[in-house]
Order: sequence, then C-alpha cells, then structure tokens
Amino acid sequence: MDYFLGIDLGSTSLKAIIYDTDGHLIARGDKPTLKFHPTPEATVWNPEQIWNDTAAACRDAVAQIPNPTAIKGVAVTGMGMDGVPMDENGNYLYPFISWHDTRTQPQFDWWIKTIGVDKTFSVGGNPVLPINSALRMLWIQEHEPEIFKRTFKWLLIEDFVNFKLTGRYVSDYSMASCTMLFEQRTRNWSDEMCSLSGIPKRILPDVFPSSTFLGEITPAAAEKTGLPSGTPIYLGGHDHLVCKIPSGAFRAGAVMNITGTWETVHMITSEPTSNPALAHSGITLQAHVVKDKYSLWGGNPAGSALDWFRQEAAASASWETLIELAKSSEPGAGRVMFLPHLSSSSCPIVDPKALGAFVGLSTLTKQSDLVRAVIEGLDFQFLDTVRTMEEATGNKAVEFIGVGGAIRNTFWMQNKADMVGRPYCIPEVEEATVLGAALLAGLGAGAYKDEEDAFGRVCSSKIVYEPDLKLTVFYAERFEIYRELFHAVSPIHHRLF
Repeated sequence: MDYFLGIDLGSTSLKAIIYDTDGHLIARGDKPTLKFHPTPEATVWNPEQIWNDTAAACRDAVAQIPNPTAIKGVAVTGMGMDGVPMDENGNYLYPFISWHDTRTQPQFDWWIKTIGVDKTFSVGGNPVLPINSALRMLWIQEHEPEIFKRTFKWLLIEDFVNFKLTGRYVSDYSMASCTMLFEQRTRNWSDEMCSLSGIPKRILPDVFPSSTFLGEITPAAAEKTGLPSGTPIYLGGHDHLVCKIPSGAFRAGAVMNITGTWETVHMITSEPTSNPALAHSGITLQAHVVKDKYSLWGGNPAGSALDWFRQEAAASASWETLIELAKSSEPGAGRVMFLPHLSSSSCPIVDPKALGAFVGLSTLTKQSDLVRAVIEGLDFQFLDTVRTMEEATGNKAVEFIGVGGAIRNTFWMQNKADMVGRPYCIPEVEEATVLGAALLAGLGAGAYKDEEDAFGRVCSSKIVYEPDLKLTVFYAERFEIYRELFHAVSPIHHRLF
C-alpha cells in the first residue's frame, strides 16, 4: 500500500499525518505553533521554530511506520498571508509577521488611499486587509530598509517549508492569491500592482498550480525529517481550499462552511468574477487548489461569540448545558435577536466600528432565549454571506458542506440547515485539511485520476441535516429584520466606538 504525507502549518499546531490512498490515517506527529512577541505590539512566528518543529512532527509520524519508502509524496498546506524575506543564500532575514500583528495599519491606510479597494479587487480579488502580504513587505521596506534591499525572495509560510524540503523558491496559485500582488486572470504576478505598490517583482517566487512536482527532498531535509532520501515533494495550497477535496466541496453547487473560532463560507466558480459589488463586501476571490477553478469566500468570528456568552453570561457552563438551554427556547428566541459583531463586521458588510447587540429583551426573556438568539444571530450572518455570493454570481447553492470544530454541535448544524432551506452535510473524514494536502501529493504522483476520484476514494459517508422548510419560511421573515437591525444601530455603534 502506498502512503502520502500531508503537512499542515496551523496557527496553533504543526501537523504531519500519513494516510494510505483510501484516506485512512496511518500515523501522525504534532507540535505546537509558538507565537513570539519581540515588542509589546508585535507578534511573529520564528522561522527556526516553524521548520524545526515541522521536521520533528514529520520524524514522529515516519517513525511509526515500518517501511518509510512507502511514502510516495509529501505536500504542505497551512495559513495564508504570513511571509518571510530570504537572502540569496537561503537564510531568513526577519521573522514571519503573524496575522495577529497589527503594526501594518499605516501601510493599510496608505494602500486604501493610494491604490484603493476597487483596483485591488479588480486585479487580484483581494479585499484590502491589514494582514495582506504586500503590507508586510511595505512595512519591512519602510522600517527595515537594509533587510528589504538584501531580500532575494519573499516566501509565504508554506513556501518557506517547501524551500527547506527542496531548496526551491516556489509558490502555488492559491497562496499567491493572498498577497494583493497576484493577477487572477493571468494567474501570475501583476506588473501593475507591483508598480503601484513599489514592490519589486523580482522578489516574488515562481508560481505553479497545486500538486505540481517540486523535486525530491534534499539530503539535509531527509535526515532532519526522517523521510527517505528521494521522497517526492509536491505543491499544496491554502488550508481552507485544500480541505475542499476530501469533503467534496469542489463540485458545482456545493458551498463549504467552515465553523470554528471563525466561520467562513466558500463558493467555487469557473471564472474569476469581476462583479464590483464584491469589492466592498469583504469577500475574497482566490485561485483554487482544484485545477482551473476559483473560490469566493468570506467570513467572520463565530465560535468566539458563543464562547464569550458561555464564559461571561452563562457562568462558564459546559457546552452541553449551553446547547440544552438553546434547545429549550422556541425558534425566534422569544423575540430576542442578536447582532454578532463582537469583533467588528468583516463580511458581507465591512465595518471595523461595528459592535454587537441584543434587541427585543423583556421581563419574559430567559437565559435560554439569549443562547438561542446568539446561535440564530450567527446563522443570520452566515445566511447573509451566502445570499451575497449567490446574488453576485447568479449561482444558487444546492448543498452545504460543513467542516470545522463546531460540526459536533448538532443543534447548531440543524439550525443552519433550517436557515438556508437546503441539506447541510458533514463528511466523515479525519483531519480534512491535512488529508487534502496528502491528496494533492497523490494527485501529483498519479495515484488518483482527478479530484473526483480522490474524493470518492477517501469519503464514503456523511451526516445529512435536512431542513425543516416551515422554519425556513419563518427564518426568512426574521432575516429581513436582522438585515434592518445592522443599519438601525450602526450610527449609535459608531458613536460609542
């Protein structure tokens, strides 16, 4: 039996998992991802920690199998925007500025004023966010000019690990899409955006499709990771796109919903849409890891809002108790509605001054109504993002596919199905993101004919939540009130902010 290794560079952990070609988890290694704070306002990842502990996770996984030469390919996935400047000798010059780091706000303000939201979206499909890679480059250029002058290539975090594995300076289309410097229609670096930003195109790595063969592992990397000399390395991609392959969310009509601390909604398209309405909605257009496809996606904090309520308003009750409370409230939460903008609003309305709110309270309101109102408010936000994507593309979602930590919350998942009025499915696969990376390696190695073949091999069952269509009608009426609520309280929230 052939094996494939997926590596996932996440914000909390570095994972290396070996799968067989049918998607069975064979062995794994995990190490924590450590944040560092060189100054109070700065948050960085240490490149040495990222590489050393990724290699250690690989070594732990490989040590668990009797014949490491059965590993026929490796691919890397992980977070998107965080990058590192490298010199021509392969040494990093500055740590990864983490997406937690807010020091690029001045560069964000300059970009908005000088280049603008509409131009940025029309070329690369990016909303302008302080965490975009180009703004980190501009920060280095301004604050560390000598380092910027010495920069040979700028590598995103997956690209950095691929460099350590193979010695090549390469990125894939999905990762390059995170930078604000990539042109979606040509799938290459944009001369226009490089010229407007002042970022030299020469520091950007070559770009290729996901599953492209990069080369064999170097002897030094083989010794450090425990992988056999000669192991092929293939391009992976951005984590939230990679997990669509084992979950089946790459097919027409399927919309992926990842729910955890954040909630994101993803719709696949065959062409890069240029609808200007999306430029100001917080929705991103990104080249997909699936061949010749694109993904629209947008998101907001979600699980963090429910956790806030659990800790601050429910005396740190267990999750089981919290959900039982929500179940005991009727649909509509006793006329209470919750505006879930505890950490501003990112999509489909971008408002950094937005705040959260409960409305409709009375002496009849129970704690159970408040819990249910939080879940319903989060799902109205989910529905709002879905509707925005459907209206902008003219494509209607047929099936929703859920992944993420929140899928164990059956009440929440059923409420999502009731809101959208369509089936909400949970594929039964282990570690979908890491498995997706392993499948990209398998696709590169020729173990699968295409993404459909790979999906069919690894996902044989799913849990399906069928909607209660009477509740769908009920929630459609409440949804109109939800949409009015944001605009009604927005002026007050701006003054309070």
